[in-house]
Amino acid sequence: MTEMIHASPTKRFFVSMLTRDIELEDAILDLLDNCIDGILRTHTVAETPTPYDSYFANIEFDREHFKIEDNCGGIPYKLATEYAFMMGRPHDENDTDIPTVGMYGIGMKRAMFKMGRESSVYSSTEKDSFSVSISPGWLETDSDWELPLEHMDSSLGEAGTIIEVKSLQEGIAQRFDSKSFHADMETLIRTHYSFIIQKGFQISINGTEVKPRLTGLLMSPSSTPEDERIMPYVFKGNFDDVEINLAVGFFRPMPNLEELDEEQITRRSKDDAGWTIACNDRVVVFNDKTRLTGWGESGVPSYHSQFIGITGIVHFKCNDAWKLPMTTTKRGVDTSSELYMFVKDLMKEGMKRFTQYTNKWKPEAEKERAMSSAAKLTSFGEMFSLEVNEKWTALKGGNGARLIPDLPKPKAAPVHTRQIKFARHIKEIEMVSDHLFGVLDVPPSEVGEKCFDIILEQAHQS
Repeated sequence: MTEMIHASPTKRFFVSMLTRDIELEDAILDLLDNCIDGILRTHTVAETPTPYDSYFANIEFDREHFKIEDNCGGIPYKLATEYAFMMGRPHDENDTDIPTVGMYGIGMKRAMFKMGRESSVYSSTEKDSFSVSISPGWLETDSDWELPLEHMDSSLGEAGTIIEVKSLQEGIAQRFDSKSFHADMETLIRTHYSFIIQKGFQISINGTEVKPRLTGLLMSPSSTPEDERIMPYVFKGNFDDVEINLAVGFFRPMPNLEELDEEQITRRSKDDAGWTIACNDRVVVFNDKTRLTGWGESGVPSYHSQFIGITGIVHFKCNDAWKLPMTTTKRGVDTSSELYMFVKDLMKEGMKRFTQYTNKWKPEAEKERAMSSAAKLTSFGEMFSLEVNEKWTALKGGNGARLIPDLPKPKAAPVHTRQIKFARHIKEIEMVSDHLFGVLDVPPSEVGEKCFDIILEQAHQS
């Protein structure tokens, strides 16, 4: 005799598993991802520099509630009734014709459950308007998995979505009540959505518009002599239908001795150094300086302050999000991905060019700074629009081509010169600076050089 037993999951299990391994910040970024994906699903995005120019997402939060409102097209009725509110997406309902980042169909639900026990979703499209509510009672009942969808006669004014969460978890309420959380979210959004914002999308937090973090690489003007030209390493290619754009180089001149010694001066540069990885315009890794992106591997040195001027970006684009090398949280890279392993080799090849360059020019840093200071900071968009020509080197296998820069080489340093470097207490350096120059803030290298010149002159006279 065969007997059927109850084996369905509990809501408590789902909520716990969905929310345990995601940070609050990432949950909010998931909702922003849904806004962008909504535009792509409901509108034809023009091939212009600012295709998201008329779209916005406004985020509000305090100790009592969280709210995100957008005008990104709304949730189509068919999508809402068939899988938008399911705990996961059916296999045959994946976006394979638009460059989204949604894969599993859990982002919206996970974000709401992470924040509170009472949620409402209001959505309006050109055809339909509706609301869906999740109550504390629904979360506590395992027998009923259906949610009430109510049709609304009036639309939201624009096709878009409003998600509001109340009955916040105590820890979440405390974080929303903190000024530092507002600042942290603003920093995350301006870095992780820098491409999207530069393309016209507007994001605000509690009424404050978020500005993008602008970056680029140094490129010397074409009029610069070839033996003094600073250029990036650039790769353009395709791997299993994924478009790849990669660039690495200098975003600022090499640091001098004073900058290397003064942590406050170099902190901003250190924050801007490293590798950034983006999938379909969404940043999943920001300015990484670890083995994840090749530092300390295959002849590439581990990151240290000498390399604060080196930065790079890899941008993956594909209409099938499953082919992108990102983790389920969309804030990390799948290092076992064959695509990422292929690209990581190129990242390391490009990085070596610039780490070796800094080593060669270290004894003549001031001469190098004169060359790189004459170079122009060029956006990654401009680099990725470069046309492949005879100066590029094609990869074996036909996956793409790379522009390998022939960077300037220093002349051999005279063998009869040596660099002198030592450290002394700041107060002592200021005392000597005041004694020699009448001021306290002369650069330490100049103070040391002056001391040496005085003793050298005395030595000649003895």
